[in-house]
Amino acid sequence: MLHWQEKNKEHSAVWRSESGLAAPRKVVIADDTLSADAAHRLACEGTSLLWRGDFQNARLLLQALMRRQERDPRKSSAKARHQKRQAAQKQELLPEESFPHAFHLHRQAQAQRARVLSSILIELQPDYVISLRRAPDLRLPITEGWGRPEKLDQTIVTPLRELLGLVGAHEWRKKGVEVEALGIAPNNRIHPHYAVFSPVRAEYVALVAEAPLPPGAQALAYDIGVGTGVLTAVLSRRGVKRIVATDMSPRAIDCARDNLERLGCLNKVELLQTDLFPEGRAPLVVCNPPWVPAKPSSALEHAIYDQDSRMLRGFLGGVAEHLTPDGEAWLILSDLAEHLKLRSREELLGWIDAAGLKVVGRLDTKASHGKVADATDALHAARAAEVTSLWRLALR
Repeated sequence: MLHWQEKNKEHSAVWRSESGLAAPRKVVIADDTLSADAAHRLACEGTSLLWRGDFQNARLLLQALMRRQERDPRKSSAKARHQKRQAAQKQELLPEESFPHAFHLHRQAQAQRARVLSSILIELQPDYVISLRRAPDLRLPITEGWGRPEKLDQTIVTPLRELLGLVGAHEWRKKGVEVEALGIAPNNRIHPHYAVFSPVRAEYVALVAEAPLPPGAQALAYDIGVGTGVLTAVLSRRGVKRIVATDMSPRAIDCARDNLERLGCLNKVELLQTDLFPEGRAPLVVCNPPWVPAKPSSALEHAIYDQDSRMLRGFLGGVAEHLTPDGEAWLILSDLAEHLKLRSREELLGWIDAAGLKVVGRLDTKASHGKVADATDALHAARAAEVTSLWRLALR
């Protein structure tokens, strides 16, 4: 619950943050009379602003905070700024040698920026209506992301930034993402749901479309961590007659079901909400785990960050029990974590060997996303060197 004082009365509402932010302890009422500089100062001090003014002005204020964060040195912690100055003064570290230190500073700066930009709060009525001037009707995108209201007698407070994230996810869901590996448009679009990672990295999907299928895989395959369903759809288009696809996230299961039905593949697929493997063995077991061993800070980041490589190690440690004797496990993994010095190639090969597996082949492709060419990105040295691989693993 979030508690605040307004007009000399105590108020409360359900606090909702998909980013995992705790309910703010200090809340003040804010409206159109608040200047952007004053709002930024309050936000940097840890004060949240419960908005009572015009909704569109709240959006403009958020944009103003974003501009100030881009140029304001306070977006980094004092410790991070001190460490950066020390590194610059010593000039000891080349860009590629600064990891993992640079990665942790980057994540720290991202977290601080998110806290400041999440300081503008919006109150929703129990039916998701926003009672502010010029407020749009956002009930559809909110319901798509959160589900139907659970409490019909309690208002909800959420950061404006997250509310706009729901709107953005709704637009992505409507438009979809074209995936060349699925064939010719228009029947090649994946429609990601809120908090389910979009398959914008086309290179890893292409690897699954190109790798030679092992014997027997036309009959059965497992897709571990189905997400949007894109890899299951690729396998189906390649002629695999039955696919069992799993995911821990109910959002991912719903998203995959929606996409596979759109693509005409659902009749070949069994979707299970479970951790990693279904029961039984298959000639092909595919997994695209999160690539970076770090702690996720939101629902969406669970597709990017895998704390302590939990899913990766779980997949490698358990897949031997779910492969047929001549089967293959396909591990789709970027080496970004290796360039960030968060995991070594020796560790990965050690986990493969300890699991009773051997490498029978590997397909590699260079990363092709926009940040590869962005020299201003804090992680550019690692991103520019990144290679994504499909590891073909078999029983020893």
